[in-house]
Amino acid sequence: MNWLNKLERKIGRYAVPNLIIWLIGAYTIGYVFGTVSPGILSYLTLSPYHILHGQIWRLVTWVFMPTESNLIFLLIMALFYYQLGMALERTWGTFRFNVYIFGGMIFTVIGAFVLYGIYYAMNASVISQMPALAAQLSYSIASGFSTNYINMSIFLAFAVMYPDMQIMLYFIIPIKMKWMAIVYAVLTLYEFIVSGWAGRVAVFMSLLNFIIFFFSTRNFKRYSPHEIHRRQQFKSQMRQPRPGSGITKHKCAICGRTELDDPNLEFRFCSKCDGNYEYCQDHLFTHKHIKKG
Repeated sequence: MNWLNKLERKIGRYAVPNLIIWLIGAYTIGYVFGTVSPGILSYLTLSPYHILHGQIWRLVTWVFMPTESNLIFLLIMALFYYQLGMALERTWGTFRFNVYIFGGMIFTVIGAFVLYGIYYAMNASVISQMPALAAQLSYSIASGFSTNYINMSIFLAFAVMYPDMQIMLYFIIPIKMKWMAIVYAVLTLYEFIVSGWAGRVAVFMSLLNFIIFFFSTRNFKRYSPHEIHRRQQFKSQMRQPRPGSGITKHKCAICGRTELDDPNLEFRFCSKCDGNYEYCQDHLFTHKHIKKG
């Protein structure tokens, strides 16, 4: 994805590290709200009607809606998705993982509004006589949109990256990720078929990030664990001085590449780092600034 590489160079420094921890934290807060005061959850849902009437916080707070009501299952889910999320972030990088998660959230919000618009148009004559019906329709839509399918997209992405990794289902049954992914995919497809339009839109839009991220490119090998390890070894070797390479004018402080490796590479010094640190075009905007003292 060349467009993603360009985007990372421009805004990669704004990516949120350890995003899965923030996501799990939101689930935990939502669970506490639901336990202490269940009524407050109705003010957090992704309800297009209420968002259009000023309750814009719902654009964010729907993420707090707990996917589990049982504390034990919530803890198991949190541990499971923490491991998956951190592994994906290490494999893809922080920026790409951010794009994947936030992309799923944005598509979910868009799906909710599209569905509300369709329902509103189909029932416009009735709603004009019974305005309260619009809010009821919106609540019914909100019940189908949650982070459940966002979690599903994380699981499917991990299964594609690590298909042969074996986990212990319920800490008892050994099973490979690819078989679990097939089972979940079949169940999701069945749910998509038997659900009404609201359910179908919720499933499709929430998983659209998975569809786009993987099926818009066939370059899966680039993100495989083996390929990631190979590139890390290459970068490690590039940092070591090579005999007979000659004197170079530029050298990236991250990957060690010089103008001898690629004459088309551009190098710049970072004004925010303490010291004379030079970076290539791939790391100029994504590196961590070095501060002394």
